[in-house]
Amino acid sequence: MTLHAAMLCSMTADREQLLADLAVRIEQISPTEAHARQELGAVLIDVREDDERAAGTAAGAIGIARGSLEARIAAVAPDKNAPILTLCGGGTRSLLAADTLEQLGYTQVASVSGGFKRWRAENLPVSFDVFDADAAERYSRHLLLPEVGAAGQAKLGKARIALIGAGGLGSPAALYLAAAGVGTLTLIDDDKVDKSNLQRQVLHTDARIGMAKTESARMTLAALNPRVAIQMREERLSAANVEVLVRDHDVVIDGADNFPTRYLLDAACRRLKIPLVYGAVHRFTGQVSVFDARRADSPCYRCLFPEPPAAGDAPNCAEAGVLGVLPGIIGLLQTSEAIKLVLGIGTPLVGRLLCFDALAATFRELRLPRDPNCPGCGENVDFPGYEDIARICAAH
Repeated sequence: MTLHAAMLCSMTADREQLLADLAVRIEQISPTEAHARQELGAVLIDVREDDERAAGTAAGAIGIARGSLEARIAAVAPDKNAPILTLCGGGTRSLLAADTLEQLGYTQVASVSGGFKRWRAENLPVSFDVFDADAAERYSRHLLLPEVGAAGQAKLGKARIALIGAGGLGSPAALYLAAAGVGTLTLIDDDKVDKSNLQRQVLHTDARIGMAKTESARMTLAALNPRVAIQMREERLSAANVEVLVRDHDVVIDGADNFPTRYLLDAACRRLKIPLVYGAVHRFTGQVSVFDARRADSPCYRCLFPEPPAAGDAPNCAEAGVLGVLPGIIGLLQTSEAIKLVLGIGTPLVGRLLCFDALAATFRELRLPRDPNCPGCGENVDFPGYEDIARICAAH
């Protein structure tokens, strides 16, 4: 036997002995048991390489290649007493990964015996929405929440949300939706950045005065999270384009500052059965609600405001003023509602109007039931087509 062959034999024997020792020392569990523990909150780490996971992984697993485990595990599982499960293709690398985790101080580690091959053989859920190392670290705090987890983060990654307005309400909404990992954000705004916007519209900067708000917003959001797809629609919402602009979205966030746009949005979201997250601000007060046309019990915007007011009776913030921080508060509440709708968790603000008074620092919730005689969603109302509400307001 040559020296090289002898060395290979020795290395193979050493590796086999190491694996035998690890098999005795480290807990090994079946995929079925691993899935049960995962349902109870255990973090399942798939330690295969990215190209291996591309063909599928255990549903809810977080992908971190074994060679990156030491550098990335703390971001995904900061609590060293949390239960961690390791998974690979056949059960060998997961043992080695579990040993690494124990050396790093993790106290509840188990390896999935038989790996992903056995996982599939036992007909356990499989996902093709693979989290690479960047996503696992970026969204780690979401992944730790049982109400979100890998499945919920995958839902966010597939979600399409339309933001009407990249201004005071749209700024915080866009920032936190991008940070949360919403897959596609559509920004609809025909305005340009003005110096007076900067007091509250935090998407924009002094250097971008005169730039289209959609482009300014895209630059900010791409720097925050390059994984999010940003679609820009630099046009004003009208009766002619409202359905084209909002269809094929999962949620629409109303960041408009005028009644004509809100009435058009309400009508389109009712017809297309898209949840509409309403928000409005005035001086020191704001309000939020959700109008969800998928639900028979949900009111619509016209249950709250049956008819548009005259133009002079509805001043916008340019005319009445607004506390700069107020749109941030209301916009974030809208964002929270949108994320809940995408994930299907919690109790959305359907049938409720949440009112905030910044001067008193108080919230007040009002019941907002569906009005059977509502001119928008009433039982015997026929859709007359989209109307030019701006003209109606002016006529009033």
